[in-house]
Amino acid sequence: MEWTFLDTWIVVTAMLSAMSCALPGAYLVLRRMSMMGDAISHAVLPGLAVAFILTGSRESLPMLAGATVVGLLTTFLVQAVVKLSGLDKGASMGVIFTTLFALGLILIRRAADHVDLDPGCVLYGAIELTPLDVATLLGMEIPQAAVTNAAVLAVNLVFVLLFYKELKITAFDPALATTMGINAGVMHYALMTLVAVTTIAAFESVGSILVIAMLIIPGATAHLLTDRLSVLLVLSLVIAALCAVSGHIAAITVPVWFGFRDTSTAGMMATVAGLIFLAVFFLAPRYGLLGRILRRGMLSLGIVREDVMGLLYRYREVAPRDAAPLGLRELKEALKQGAAVRMAVWDLLRTRRIRRDTSGFTLTDKGLGDSAGIIRSHRLWESYLCERMGYCMTSVHASAHRLEHVTDPEMQAALHRAAGRPTRDPHDRKIPD
Repeated sequence: MEWTFLDTWIVVTAMLSAMSCALPGAYLVLRRMSMMGDAISHAVLPGLAVAFILTGSRESLPMLAGATVVGLLTTFLVQAVVKLSGLDKGASMGVIFTTLFALGLILIRRAADHVDLDPGCVLYGAIELTPLDVATLLGMEIPQAAVTNAAVLAVNLVFVLLFYKELKITAFDPALATTMGINAGVMHYALMTLVAVTTIAAFESVGSILVIAMLIIPGATAHLLTDRLSVLLVLSLVIAALCAVSGHIAAITVPVWFGFRDTSTAGMMATVAGLIFLAVFFLAPRYGLLGRILRRGMLSLGIVREDVMGLLYRYREVAPRDAAPLGLRELKEALKQGAAVRMAVWDLLRTRRIRRDTSGFTLTDKGLGDSAGIIRSHRLWESYLCERMGYCMTSVHASAHRLEHVTDPEMQAALHRAAGRPTRDPHDRKIPD
């Protein structure tokens, strides 16, 4: 479909809303309180309904006040139930927010009998209609939702910048924050207030579904990419903005491929956010699923590679000079592995640590030095575990075999000193220099 000026305002409003949610949402993720955003976003419904029933108006200020009060009430109630009942926080949130959410739906349905107040609008939003409700600012007509969400984003940014250190410490170690004179409880309720205000500001434009998605998904996605808080916050904002832009583009283009006109922009933004999270979940360099699988595979291959060199070194020690070198079949049988040994041998040949003779494999000078280091680590561990720790002979070999693969030169030197500078291991085999 053709891009119009209205589409621009829809995207701008969505970006401001998503970014305002992503900033406090990142701290919810770090505090392991992701469900609290869900609880508040659902529980504020009775606040909206009560504000309308009492004032008879749908103006932003009374709605925001009513919803903020109920949002804070939700936080207090959850904390109270946790402390007084002994239930875990997840169960407490489930009890509180489902009860308040159901009450809110009843009250909104009651209010809707007297005025055009649509519960579906609260749940799913009406971001496509935001360009129709404009406010004049500096002589320009700007959607009211964009102004509101921009103001909330500014407040969130100022709060994070002013209390960055306090938020960081209370997010990771509330007990430490208390000892440093930082009131962790005050920071907690201040953050929950921001979450409540942000949630209500976004309700009218994007609805609770997208609010919940933007509170959690950008922060969770950024957390898979970095461990630094400052970078995490910036990435959360970038991911939220990307979800808004690509979600609206997908909403007006993807349905056309299947013969439909368009679909819900808020729903598509939440869907795109989920797809971005899945992509990062699989592809993130450090915490991504494929990255972890690859690192484990490389670690396993490295262990097998060291086992092959260690086996060739031991065979070189005990075999007669005219003995035939070990072939691939013997290596597989000795190490009780198949494809992994083949891959390890290929890598050792590639890096010139072993050479292939007509009847098998032997160590090169480079491989001999590396394998001597592995054997030295193994036999030093055997000596240390036997002489100093009391594990001897039968049980010491398996433990030393596991530890030899994680022993660097510094640890090797410390082991040599701790074991009494031995020259031979408990099996009376020479420890390489």
